[in-house]
Amino acid sequence: MKLIIQIPCFNEEKTLPQTFKDLPKEIDGIDVIEYQIIDDGSSDDTVRIANELGVHHIISFKHNKGLAAAFKAGVDNALKQNADILVNTDGDNQYYGPDIAKIVKPIVDGKSDMVIGCRPISDHPEFSFVKKQLQKYGSWTLRKISGTQAPDAASGFRAYSKHSLLHINVFSKFSYCMETLIQAGHLNLKIDYVPIRVNTKTRESRLFKNIIQYVFKSGKTMIDVFILYHSRIFFSIIGTICLTGSVFFLLRYLYMILYADASRTSFWPTIILSGVLLVVAFQVYLTGVLASLINSNRKLNEEVLYRLKESEIKNNNNDHQ
Repeated sequence: MKLIIQIPCFNEEKTLPQTFKDLPKEIDGIDVIEYQIIDDGSSDDTVRIANELGVHHIISFKHNKGLAAAFKAGVDNALKQNADILVNTDGDNQYYGPDIAKIVKPIVDGKSDMVIGCRPISDHPEFSFVKKQLQKYGSWTLRKISGTQAPDAASGFRAYSKHSLLHINVFSKFSYCMETLIQAGHLNLKIDYVPIRVNTKTRESRLFKNIIQYVFKSGKTMIDVFILYHSRIFFSIIGTICLTGSVFFLLRYLYMILYADASRTSFWPTIILSGVLLVVAFQVYLTGVLASLINSNRKLNEEVLYRLKESEIKNNNNDHQ
């Protein structure tokens, strides 16, 4: 069984040596361990240091594309290298490297398709009270959207089986963590959650500048993915709100002229507003139907893509035999 441990990097020349040093060299049940970094347009000596450390696979971007693009490139290369398991960790050494053995074990044992290493959020010494609450609320929201039980939905310390990598497709430009979790939940992949240890913080996060930006980007990603996978529910809710508003204003008009002796000509704006909301509700419901049809087509395309990836791996294996 082959394991590739990947590290997305952006100017990690100072932290990469320690991160690499902590990575396991042997794991029970794993025959081959290879290391991979995705250089996300670094302007420092990250690539040179990676070569000196003996990293097997180095994927370099000419400019910074973001964490999601780096993860996607790593997944594509891991599949080309015929990896059975892909582990993703961070270049800032925030995750405890030896715990990789813990998160790959459920996959090695054939019990899981995806394993999330869960940080001790409540007891994390470097998380402020506000950040702890945001992490808990964000994970609760992701559990509802994805139908999973992830205690730490934002954790990037994860292990993926080949089966899960073939099914997962990343569209987000911000982070892959939420999107892959939601996809895994909707694909009914078996997900396990393993408690992990963390190291002392070496630097501030480069994924976001402050908590407000993090909340905004995370919220936008959750809404985008929710619409992608629950388009009918989303448009049904919007349409129902518009329809309810239309009925309310119509009933208000009828009540005023029938029971309050109000002049009929005084409430034309109410009638117009009711009519506009009714038209909008109809259009939104129609959009929901179209979105649902597109969603069905997307599922078919994902199945075709899965078959193509699977066929490509088989062809690569035959070429190397």
